Amino acid sequence: MSTAKRTRQRQNRSLRRAAEEELARKAATARRVKRIGILATIAALLLVGLALWQNRGDDGDDPTAITDTADLDPGNNDPGNNDPANTDSADPLNDADPPEPTFPTDDDNDDNDDGADGTDDGDDATDDTDSSSDDSGDDTDDADIADDTDDSSSADEPATLLESDNPDCPPVGGVATPVIDFDDQQPFCINPTGNYTAVMDTSEGTMRFSLDASQLPVTVNNFVTLARWGYYDNTTLFRTDPSIDIIQGGSPHTNSASDPGPGYTIPDEPAFDIDPDTGQLTGPYRYEPGQLVMARSSGRDAAGAQFFITTGPNASLLDGQGTYVIFGDTDSAGLEVAQSIIALHEPGGALGGAPSREVRVNSVTIEATP
Repeated sequence: MSTAKRTRQRQNRSLRRAAEEELARKAATARRVKRIGILATIAALLLVGLALWQNRGDDGDDPTAITDTADLDPGNNDPGNNDPANTDSADPLNDADPPEPTFPTDDDNDDNDDGADGTDDGDDATDDTDSSSDDSGDDTDDADIADDTDDSSSADEPATLLESDNPDCPPVGGVATPVIDFDDQQPFCINPTGNYTAVMDTSEGTMRFSLDASQLPVTVNNFVTLARWGYYDNTTLFRTDPSIDIIQGGSPHTNSASDPGPGYTIPDEPAFDIDPDTGQLTGPYRYEPGQLVMARSSGRDAAGAQFFITTGPNASLLDGQGTYVIFGDTDSAGLEVAQSIIALHEPGGALGGAPSREVRVNSVTIEATP
């Protein structure tokens, strides 16, 4: 046999051995994969069985309530000019909407509904008496009879307006110690369907203002909530200006137009347009005697806490701007008090002048009815 032939034979044997070894390796790998798959299946079955064993007897999941509250960032006002625009200064207001109000359900006042009709209360009492005769040992029936009696005695009490149950809202009846500094815009506390009256007790007399909560809920909520915090109590009406027939107040820190305000500003209602001719904001409001109006500085969303009261026809000179939000009005008796205050005017300063004697706002209280 030639050398070349032997060489080819050795090469062929080497190739066959290599092929056989490769087949053996693949077979071994397949067996290992199969064993691993079987073991993994057994392990999974064991885990499922263990989980079922641990969870046997469970009735269900525990509910979880998540509450999210959106707050507004504080806003900024620049010191103003001769208009009633001189309001509070703070940080820029962001565009977030005020938080939505939450109201208690009607179920909270079911007992009061029974007391609205004396005849119905009598029926309830009769029913309870019958029940007690069936079971003389039932203390609950006796309590029901007592409750019905109490309800019938309170039938003449005024109805209560349901408002937000937000714990960050001030008490409806006000606070003993005024709060005048805040981190954020007031939470939404009022019920926009309700009737709100601001009673402003001053050293010159009392003015009552009917507030337009349904059309201007943000502005009215701000004023009502600040009033309930005592923000306006023991302040002064520091400005009178017969040139535009206004008296101005709402500055507990300084009793002046440069007051820093509550620490925030509120959104305009409605959002104002830009006059293409002047480049200035323009709004829909028109002014006449007897209105309660938010003061503001220039720029959007620039009202905070200061207010003014219109006392005469010169207030219509502000119609060209129309951006001072009118959120309340007074009656003839209140207007008479306002006019007596501007009659005390003494000229002076950049803002027109001030009363000749201190005019103090003793308190602003809020009456709310359905």
